[in-house]
Amino acid sequence: MRSLREPLTPDTLVLTAPSFDHALKDPTYNDVAVHPHHRIVIIEGLYTLLSIPPWSEAGLLLDERWYIHIEIDKAQKRLVKRHVATGVAKDMEQAIWRAEENDMQNGRFVMANMLEPTMIIESIEDPLIASP
Repeated sequence: MRSLREPLTPDTLVLTAPSFDHALKDPTYNDVAVHPHHRIVIIEGLYTLLSIPPWSEAGLLLDERWYIHIEIDKAQKRLVKRHVATGVAKDMEQAIWRAEENDMQNGRFVMANMLEPTMIIESIEDPLIASP
């Protein structure tokens, strides 16, 4: 994050960052390239708004901190569906367990310990992009 805030010079290098695919279950390191000509960089992730160091140090470097608000029960339903669809869980029972024992606890923790967002966006169901 600090490197993204450095002034651009003729010697500025391409920065790399990891990507994450739920189907792969692990980050892919150096998968995203940020070139000196890029002016907008979007960083997504559960801990980007966490107000506890060291996460807060990165979050405070962001120009904008957008929070997409969703009712907790809707978030869990979407999460369970995604776990099954991407193979993170072998079936609905395992997906529900994983969501309740891990993901939702993390989500509640972040929501209770969140930096002030600069914008709050309400999540909506969009049938054009919703998975079956």
